[in-house]
Amino acid sequence: MDKNTISHDGTSIAYQSSGQGPAVILVSGAMSTGATVAPLAVPLADRFRVVSYDRRGRGESGDTQPYAVEREVEDLAALIEAVGGEAALYGVSSGGALALEAAASGLPVRQVAVYEVPFAVYEGGAKERAEYTERLTEALAEGRRGDAVELFLRLTGMAEQMIQGARQSPMWPGLETIAPSLAYDDAVMGDGLLPRDRLASIGVPVLAVAGGVSPAWMLEATRAVAETVPEGTYRSLEGQTHMVEPDVLGPVLAEFFGA
Repeated sequence: MDKNTISHDGTSIAYQSSGQGPAVILVSGAMSTGATVAPLAVPLADRFRVVSYDRRGRGESGDTQPYAVEREVEDLAALIEAVGGEAALYGVSSGGALALEAAASGLPVRQVAVYEVPFAVYEGGAKERAEYTERLTEALAEGRRGDAVELFLRLTGMAEQMIQGARQSPMWPGLETIAPSLAYDDAVMGDGLLPRDRLASIGVPVLAVAGGVSPAWMLEATRAVAETVPEGTYRSLEGQTHMVEPDVLGPVLAEFFGA
């Protein structure tokens, strides 16, 4: 990472930026770092200053304890201050939940775009989330980082055979390294249900985007975000999944952030 800023609790937050113009901060989801979302800078940097950063507990950023979602909001506040005092936010998956929470917290955010935040629209989703939280907490407390990663991959719907294949892959040690941050994303998602009252308090335009061939529940959750915030817009990208192509998403974000 090229630079760092210091959050309110003294945690060093590493980031890099490219391009010039209004600032756009990219917020990664679970099991990822700033490098995961950095490819989006390519289609955006000709119009915006695009900032990607390592969320606390991963990459080059620090990890001051104890963790709280409020600390991650403060991390974004420090980043916004470092890049000029105002920014638009883009968040993918649970990173989208963090971006929405930052806007609801009153940070100087002018727009928020999110991609497939995995909120549950119905009460049944809260039960699955509670079971995941319990098992994740236990695995991390016992130092079973590999098991924690497996739990997350199962939550995403990955097939068992693929999970076991991933465990034998060269990328697995890196996943275990940042496994403790799974608890942070779990905290950001709360009980897993769509936080209707919190979303209704957001006073800036929100773009909620989903992949056209993603599971139906994901499209429904994304549409619900757009319908719950006062200034929400829903978009579906034909042929895209949760692993959205930057070249497809980038122009959509550029149009929204440039409005």
